Amino acid sequence: MILTVTLNPSVDIGYKLNGTLNLDDVNRVTEINKTAGGKGLNVSRVLKQLKNEVKATGFLGGHLGEFIAEELSVRGIKHDFVSIKKDTRNCISLLHEGMQTEILEKGPTIDSEEAVQFLNQFAIQLKEIDVVTLSGSLPAGLPDDFYNQLLTIAQNFKIPVLLDTKEDLLEKAIKHTTKPFLIKPNAKEVAGLFQKDFQYQEDLLANLQSKYFSRIPWIVVTLGADGAIIKCKEKFYKAEIPVVKAINPVGSGDAVLAGFASAFHKGMKDEEAIRYSLAMGVSNAMEEQTGCVQLSMIGELMDQICLLRVE
Repeated sequence: MILTVTLNPSVDIGYKLNGTLNLDDVNRVTEINKTAGGKGLNVSRVLKQLKNEVKATGFLGGHLGEFIAEELSVRGIKHDFVSIKKDTRNCISLLHEGMQTEILEKGPTIDSEEAVQFLNQFAIQLKEIDVVTLSGSLPAGLPDDFYNQLLTIAQNFKIPVLLDTKEDLLEKAIKHTTKPFLIKPNAKEVAGLFQKDFQYQEDLLANLQSKYFSRIPWIVVTLGADGAIIKCKEKFYKAEIPVVKAINPVGSGDAVLAGFASAFHKGMKDEEAIRYSLAMGVSNAMEEQTGCVQLSMIGELMDQICLLRVE
């Protein structure tokens, strides 16, 4: 089973406007979409579509937390969240004129008892887990080394952890004694780690070969429409993805992470795992709904991904 961790989930509310966004005025909404949101829950949805046995965990509170739990149950996704005193957050997207304006709530503050409860529950859950994904930001109240604590617990069970988080939390995990099995930063986040701007992909590749990353088996640097650069153990690849009509690229990185979790769970060989996972990101971008892929398209997309070994 694959365990997805979303520590700061949300109810994602999409408001679609017919015309322009009118500031300091009334805006009438033609379409409303509410769904269980958060990077890890996007991963969960894709994993479920890929026929993986998956369980979602994290923190949930209040009526919004109940909404998320019910949404997951309706989709047949197992879940085991820690209940908290504060309410889970809303995140609002205004879709207008081909653009997306987001209003993101900070989210609840987790108290020390809730944090300890999660750590204990996480350790119990790992007894039936083969792969763990950690996605997104930390809610207020948790120490900034909380992901490191989860890495240490997972290491005790010899379970690989796939990490996708923002730059400061990623840096702490990279410097931690127990390393993630895979990290999935974008090029900007890697540049931020080295406090430099990479003008060429060759510069990015050179930094991936530094001792800084030597004990992390997999590094997947996503480049948007330009594909990805991948460190796979001692090998490096440049992946070029097919040009498609992108409808909603939001969540494509989460779909890629789900692809790798599924590939490792199924024991795929390295190059097949890369093509399979990147195909998930491309497929997600072609769908209106975030965290959604078309299984019938995956084989065709995999065939169109050009994978080049680089030195």
